[in-house]
Amino acid sequence: MSAIQEIVTEAPTVEAVPKRAMTLGTGTSLVVLGLLVVAPLLVKNFIIFQMTMLLVYGLAVLALNILTGGSGQFSLGQSAFYAVGAYTTAILMEHAGMNYALTLPISGIICFAFGFLFGQPALRLSGVYLALATFALATAMPQLLKLGYFEYWTGGVQGLVVDKPDAPFGLPMSQDMWLYYFTLVIALAIYIFSVNLLKSRSGRAFMAIRDNEIAASAMGIDVALYKTLAFGVSAGITGVAGGLGAIVVQFVAPDSYTITLAIQLFLGMVVGGVGWLPGSIVGSAFIIFVPNIAEGISKGLSGAVFGVLLFLVIFLVPHGARQVAIVAHGLVGKFKKNLN
Repeated sequence: MSAIQEIVTEAPTVEAVPKRAMTLGTGTSLVVLGLLVVAPLLVKNFIIFQMTMLLVYGLAVLALNILTGGSGQFSLGQSAFYAVGAYTTAILMEHAGMNYALTLPISGIICFAFGFLFGQPALRLSGVYLALATFALATAMPQLLKLGYFEYWTGGVQGLVVDKPDAPFGLPMSQDMWLYYFTLVIALAIYIFSVNLLKSRSGRAFMAIRDNEIAASAMGIDVALYKTLAFGVSAGITGVAGGLGAIVVQFVAPDSYTITLAIQLFLGMVVGGVGWLPGSIVGSAFIIFVPNIAEGISKGLSGAVFGVLLFLVIFLVPHGARQVAIVAHGLVGKFKKNLN
């Protein structure tokens, strides 16, 4: 038996939430952070734009990971929360003249409240029925944004154009580079917050509910409160991601936030590994770059090529990027053991 086969055989079934708080090791984290800091200095503005969107979608996938991997609740409605965050930022910037940085916490708070309130009636649902309820929310949101009642604020079908901010304090960098580093700082802060949340008492309550609601209730956990709290936190982070996306893209319109976006985010979570927070960036990279690769292979059959690539990924690594990390960790461990 080869070393890789032995490691895969020895590796336990991938859990929804790793025991080490869903993080990378310190050394690996520093290497990844260093690459993210240096990369924009070596590429053109369009690539920087794509990398910024990688971080934005990574935040949205991370939020879904907290909800599904943390508390065990399935959602196909993240595009609705993303749209609310994006429109909140766009409206505050264009109609109220508010600084773009100040709009993000407001977007997060509004989406947290929206998600928490949506979680109340969703308490009676679970599994596929909860997924269908959130699917309905994602389907309805673009139509609601087109209503004439909100057209003065939302721009209706035409949407709103958002001004791209310049680098502050006269820093010698392009708008795209500044937005990348701005997004990176926010993404890092939210990632650290998410890790600490899942290590906290609330995070342990999420996981207990995910594993067994009846047992969690018997231990004194307020199941209703923590399930709605998980929805609120996930929606809040997604709202911040939506606000960042509006600033980066410079445009918001109802048709940009259809059910297709919700499915893409769900796909990113699955590819990255359900419940593994570092995998969020891997899943985000998949939904951003793989469609371009598929189109490069065949423009006429790009959808079919994308489907084949997705099938191969799911077939080879059914537990997502975390399974690759487990195998890599095992190989490194065996290599060190052989050296000793």
